[in-house]
Amino acid sequence: MRHMLFLDFSRGRLLRGCFLPLCLLLCLPMARAGNQQYEPLSASVRAALSGSIADRKPPASSFKDHAEAVVWLSAMSPRLARRIPDQTYRIELLRAIHYEATRAGLDPQLVLGLIQIESSFRKYAVSSAGARGYMQVMPFWVKVIGRPEDNLFHMRTNLRYGCTILRHYLDIEKGNLYRALGRYNGSLGRPEYPNLVRNAWEQWRFEPAKPSVTAPAITPVRQSGAPLPSARP
Repeated sequence: MRHMLFLDFSRGRLLRGCFLPLCLLLCLPMARAGNQQYEPLSASVRAALSGSIADRKPPASSFKDHAEAVVWLSAMSPRLARRIPDQTYRIELLRAIHYEATRAGLDPQLVLGLIQIESSFRKYAVSSAGARGYMQVMPFWVKVIGRPEDNLFHMRTNLRYGCTILRHYLDIEKGNLYRALGRYNGSLGRPEYPNLVRNAWEQWRFEPAKPSVTAPAITPVRQSGAPLPSARP
C-alpha cells in the first residue's frame, strides 16, 4: 500500500542563500514549487541530515544487476525523451535519480513524478520562492544541513538534497506520504500538490514483465520406470 509524502515547516524566517545575478534569474525558467519553510532543527537531526548529504563515491550502480538496469532504463527513457532529447544525458539523469532515490529509501518512480511537477525536468528551473533545480530545493538547506558552497544546480547535488529532504519529512510524518509531500511543497494540509504528484507518479508506474516460462513436457512413468501408455487411442 502506498503512503504519501508531505513537508511541513512552521512558518519562520528564511535564511538567505547565495543568489544568482538578477539578470540570470530572469532568464531561468520558473517552476511551480511551493515555499518550503525553515524550522530550527536539533543538533542530532542536523548532523544526521548533513551526514546523508555528504558526498561519498557511489557504487557502480544502484540496480541489482545489469538486466534490471536495462529493463528499467529502457522503460523510463522513452517517457523522458520529449523533455530531454539528449540520450546520453537522459540516461545519466535516470541513473542518478534511481541511485539517489534508492539510497534514500524512496521509490524512483515517485521521485520522477515529483520532479515532473516541481520543475518539469528543467535543470536550471527557479521558482518564485527561489527554489532551485530539478527537485526545487530552497537555498537555506545548504546552510542548514549541507555546505554553503554546494551548488543546487548540480545534478547529483540537487537530487541528493531533494531525496534527503523528502526522506526527512517522510520520517517526521511516520510514513504518511500525503503529509510529507505537503511539507516538501510548503502546502501542508492542502490536497492540490499531493494529488498532482500522485497523478504524475502513476504516469511513471513501472511493473517489470514477468518472463514467460513454458513448463517442459513430462512423460508419465510407471513405478517400475517404464513409460505409461499414451492416453490417446
